[in-house]
Amino acid sequence: MKFIKINSLFFALCGALLTVFTACDSDYLEVVPTDRVSDASILSDSVLFESYVINRYLGVRLTNKEGDGNQPGFGRGFEYALWSSLTDESIYNNDDNTWFIQQGQLAPENTGIAGTFWGRSYRSIRECNYALNNIADLEMSQAHKDLLIAELKFIRAFRYHDLIRNYGGVVLVGDRVTELDDDFSDPELYERASVQESLAYAVQQLDEAAAMLPLMNDGSWQQGRATKGAALALKARLLLYAASPLYTNDANDQSKWQLAAEAAKDVSELDMYSLYQGGYRNLFLDTENNSEVIFARYYNLNSLHTALEIANGPNGYGGWAGNTPLQNLVDDYEMMDGTSFSWDNPEHAAAPYEDRDPRFYATILHNGAPYRDREVETFLPGGLDSNDGPSNWNTSKTGYYLRKFVNEDLPIQNPWGVAGTQDWIYFRYAEILLNYAEAQNEAVGPDASVYEAINAIRTRSGVEMPPLPTGLSQEEMRERIRHERQIELAFEEHRFYDVRRWKIAPTTENEPAYGIEITKAEDGTLNYNRKIALEGRRFEEKHYWLPIPREEIQASNNMLEQNPGYN
Repeated sequence: MKFIKINSLFFALCGALLTVFTACDSDYLEVVPTDRVSDASILSDSVLFESYVINRYLGVRLTNKEGDGNQPGFGRGFEYALWSSLTDESIYNNDDNTWFIQQGQLAPENTGIAGTFWGRSYRSIRECNYALNNIADLEMSQAHKDLLIAELKFIRAFRYHDLIRNYGGVVLVGDRVTELDDDFSDPELYERASVQESLAYAVQQLDEAAAMLPLMNDGSWQQGRATKGAALALKARLLLYAASPLYTNDANDQSKWQLAAEAAKDVSELDMYSLYQGGYRNLFLDTENNSEVIFARYYNLNSLHTALEIANGPNGYGGWAGNTPLQNLVDDYEMMDGTSFSWDNPEHAAAPYEDRDPRFYATILHNGAPYRDREVETFLPGGLDSNDGPSNWNTSKTGYYLRKFVNEDLPIQNPWGVAGTQDWIYFRYAEILLNYAEAQNEAVGPDASVYEAINAIRTRSGVEMPPLPTGLSQEEMRERIRHERQIELAFEEHRFYDVRRWKIAPTTENEPAYGIEITKAEDGTLNYNRKIALEGRRFEEKHYWLPIPREEIQASNNMLEQNPGYN
């Protein structure tokens, strides 16, 4: 079966506390709601309890346009504005509370699409703690309890991972479950641990989870639930963060990088995962029994997300443009021979979309790209996907459209109830190889294993880029690995965190948001001119971390410490 879809009554376990039913004096008020269950029912029925655990992979919808008819999972995933549209990968064509973040105007009172991590994560942590605090009294075999405990610790660690990478050091609540009648005046309730303490706690939870989780999803452990590989993959990511410049005072501490390399190697040594060989674009569509996928959120027709085809499609096809790739990213795709693209090269400038890294064509729709029943036309005048085309308010402001993740067998027009079936991949094996290569290079330099990891990604079937040149220095390899992450993991919610943890955001995020303007002469010749697609892109020191929403600070009676620069 696909990702476990439990009746929506379980989603009614909302707010900070579970719903508890109390008796009323008037008989006519003693009505048992049909859209929710009591905590007593959950704690007395092992099937209901396990369903409650499964639904901790999901979360409540807190703002408009989160998901589309379904509850968000970890992170954001497939929503209207992808997380990429807060980076140098794309802009969201119709804003939707993203432009002001790109322009450096993020504030505790105005967080846009970045405002839900704190509330959703702590709500989920409390829900996990509730289950962990009560599972001992449940009638269930100890072996199955141990599995659910491991699952809950994984989910809790994932929520802490989302908190840490967005806010830095966080409040570690342990196994505590607060109630409405608790004393909330104790400052210790709001004390934030350091970043390294926060990371260490999450890693410990993952070690405990990995020791008990199964190796794979099978008939008894359904697809979409945590496995040993998922726990180890999250641990590897967190330890990579822990060694990175933003997260530590000593980014040259080789022992931290070595721990990160070993954690990534632990995933590889499970011998469960390998790189997908069916083509880069198909990797994100063919996720059933895909050996590269370590952990994903699976969808079906009863559990749809935003219809990517219409949300991100070209206006000439009836699409809304959505997350439109920036020229900044386009220019970073290499030529097929492994050399860099340059507008200063006359051959490149005359035909900028020829002979590029195959991942470019699988990720980005450009002028002249074959798509569905014709070629994309972003040129002026007369291009069907330009301002001269239909619904010109949905014309890409950058001159590009998103192709990655989009299923061309699904309709653009009238997609409701049909499209929105792609699976969101949280962890895949290529990330593990990239994590290993980066950590190993920082720990010992560019040894043979570093080359092997990166070249495996570059030379696999469907990509087939040249292997890296031999003899690279550690610094040169560092830049190559960072570039490979940018291209391989584009639009997968990595770039935002990578440029921050490397502390290169003052460079990448202060670059203008560029697009392309293409004019077509009467003889058919195309002229390319770079343009600014979004004015005022800006990054400041405080933007390394998100602001904690003002309402959360106020709810703590100002005892919760705000991130620097946002007071």
